[in-house]
Amino acid sequence: MFPHDHPLPLHGKTALVTGVSRRRGIGFAVASRFARLGASVFIHHFRPHDTDLPWGGDDLDALRAELRDALTPGAAFGDAEADLRDAAAIPGLVERARGLTGSLDILVCNHAQSGGDGSILDMTAERLDAFWSANARSSLLLTQAFAALHRLEAPAARPGERAGRAEPFAEPVGRVFWMTSGQIHGPMRGEVAYATSKAALAGVTKTVAAELLDLGIILNTIDPGPVNTGYLDPETTDRPLEEITDFVRSTPFGRFGAPDDPARLIAWLSSPDGAWVVGQVLSSDGGLGLG
Repeated sequence: MFPHDHPLPLHGKTALVTGVSRRRGIGFAVASRFARLGASVFIHHFRPHDTDLPWGGDDLDALRAELRDALTPGAAFGDAEADLRDAAAIPGLVERARGLTGSLDILVCNHAQSGGDGSILDMTAERLDAFWSANARSSLLLTQAFAALHRLEAPAARPGERAGRAEPFAEPVGRVFWMTSGQIHGPMRGEVAYATSKAALAGVTKTVAAELLDLGIILNTIDPGPVNTGYLDPETTDRPLEEITDFVRSTPFGRFGAPDDPARLIAWLSSPDGAWVVGQVLSSDGGLGLG
């Protein structure tokens, strides 16, 4: 997917990837791809969330070691724990990521609260607020803090005013990725709060992408489809699997997604070759959404 004259297309770039606390997760796959493509990588993790779920947590020392081993010569690695439901934790996380090399070029908002959801019949304000703050609000605030690093001038004074730029950008100055979910394709029964928080990101993608583009920053939102990060294993699932397993077996590729499937897309979009894709909600699901 990369041209032959770019053996390390992310060389010299620094990326912050959130939600990297499990080696079976999408965040770990993205961070690994970035590292192998030359980037310096700073990861965020919040292990207490994982330990409360059936698929459990991971050995963070082993995770760190694997990512360090994936780095190319001259690249750096760093990490920090933060509860992104706490808005006050976000500016510090972004600043620590920038401090790794002195710049921050890529932001991947991969973190998410999952589990403990419910249907509309048993929904509560507290549950809606928890998912909103963990998934949608935190991604918006992370993006704001990232954009502030690249701001060319004072922000616009009135709604709808553009930040303005003196001349066209020769190339993007930054990349941002949000993660949405299967609410794009159909109902997600029993996951009303989660689907609501993810739908908010998909719905506001074009608005935020347009504003970021005035700063030379590209935003795209990724729907990875059903990716088995452990929650679709029979021994660690939190949901009935019979119906979805039968459906997946009937599809052309006959499998769930793997974490590296969306990671490859995000890595390509982060490269010079992916610079012409802007403000899109992209599904990387092997055609499962067409079923």
